[in-house]
Amino acid sequence: MTGGATLSGGCLCGQIRYRIDGPLRLVTHCHCSRCRRACGSAFVTWLTVRAEYFSLTQGEPIRRPSTDHGWRGFCPTCGSPLTSGSSHYPKYVEVTAGTLDDPGAVEPERHVYWPDRLPWVRFDDGLPRHIEGANSPPVP
Repeated sequence: MTGGATLSGGCLCGQIRYRIDGPLRLVTHCHCSRCRRACGSAFVTWLTVRAEYFSLTQGEPIRRPSTDHGWRGFCPTCGSPLTSGSSHYPKYVEVTAGTLDDPGAVEPERHVYWPDRLPWVRFDDGLPRHIEGANSPPVP
């Protein structure tokens, strides 16, 4: 989804709810070790959206620093990872695709931190694979 359709989602226990009312910038599978640890999964799929298009409709996540410039937002009750952001890109927020009410409404466009993926993770999706973030060179 790159258009302006409304998306909604929330955490596992239902305490946190959100809406996205605008186009997505990117939909990305991230294979970095920080995402794996924060979400407890082999990789995390993120929606990148302008902060002005993202709104909380119920509850308030807890924000914790994740790097010297980044943060992650979690539900204070169930611990669901919901959002992340960076002072390097203050106009954007990233939202975990798995917390959407309909995760199938979005389609990933690329892999980032591809060299960091777990050795048993295999994809035959034909998506671009980047060495680091989406602005880094693709894997040769």
